[in-house]
Amino acid sequence: MFPAFYKLFPRVSYVDRLLFTKHMAIMIKSGISLLDALDTLREQTKSKAFQKVLFQIFTDTKNGQALAVSLKKFPDVFDQFYISLIEIGETSGTLEQNLEFLSVQLTKDYQLRKKIQGALMYPGLVLSATVIMGGFIAFFILPKLVDFFSSFQVALPLSTQILLWVAQAVKSYGMLMVGGIIMLFFVSVALLQIPIVRFAWHAIILKMPIFGELLLYQELARFSRNFGVLLKSGIPSTRGLDITANTLSNMLFQKDVHIVAEKLSGGNSIGATMKKENFQEFPGIVVKMITVGEKTGKLEDVLLYLGDYYEDEIDNISKNLATLLEPFLLVTIGLVVGFVALSIISPIYELTGSIKK
Repeated sequence: MFPAFYKLFPRVSYVDRLLFTKHMAIMIKSGISLLDALDTLREQTKSKAFQKVLFQIFTDTKNGQALAVSLKKFPDVFDQFYISLIEIGETSGTLEQNLEFLSVQLTKDYQLRKKIQGALMYPGLVLSATVIMGGFIAFFILPKLVDFFSSFQVALPLSTQILLWVAQAVKSYGMLMVGGIIMLFFVSVALLQIPIVRFAWHAIILKMPIFGELLLYQELARFSRNFGVLLKSGIPSTRGLDITANTLSNMLFQKDVHIVAEKLSGGNSIGATMKKENFQEFPGIVVKMITVGEKTGKLEDVLLYLGDYYEDEIDNISKNLATLLEPFLLVTIGLVVGFVALSIISPIYELTGSIKK
């Protein structure tokens, strides 16, 4: 009953889960019992939704349930990756170490998300400002130009005719356009809930210039790091692959990793399967290093190295993204502004010239 009741409340943030894991690791390492740590963290958290979650976990644990079993009731808060590491920690008596390991991995994932968000912030702000400014001009300035230029007794330049056509369309069908855009947005969101459409979209975005590369590296970093962590914690490779697949956000990557897990359970190696299936999402260097890691028995170390490598690549792209996009954005905005200015000034100049004659 409780998990269903919990869904009525706001979702628990990633930061809340990160801080909970860090503080739990520190408290257990300091000798505080699991129950006391849960109770203390429940009282200290500012999130009402998380307080309710922690209260239920505390109650279940007090009644004799394992921590991992209690966490499974809240899949929206604690994913399978998280629960698996807690379960291994409880079974092997290394809960303290696994909590510390989890806090480190969650911190890395949080930093990775922030890098992606930071990289997309500048172009997002510029495009948002452009759309707002363009909407203001389209709905409040251009409609007034229709009557103004219609009174001119001169032949209008082509650029002005195009601008007037846009202005007339906005004046006559402006509200329909806004309604159509809003409807298109909601239809797109609804369509993306269909698995086959969402899968196709996830395949498309990986092919986008710059942004596709950024998202590709994000998935590669997450796959490498999460799979490496699970192997290092003692989780079997096949189960580790299935868990890792569920931590990835791109459906194309999820499908590939599930295929590798299926082939692995049939006796094939990870590297050989990736090479045979020729997954476009996994670069040759990843396949080669995984193959070497399997042969040398150091697969988890190779994966963790790959995770760090792709995080560094994301950092480099993030730093250079603004520099790469700035000329394109400035040229695009300049062309639009120049076209509008030319369309307005040209007929006025021609009209002034005809009056002087």
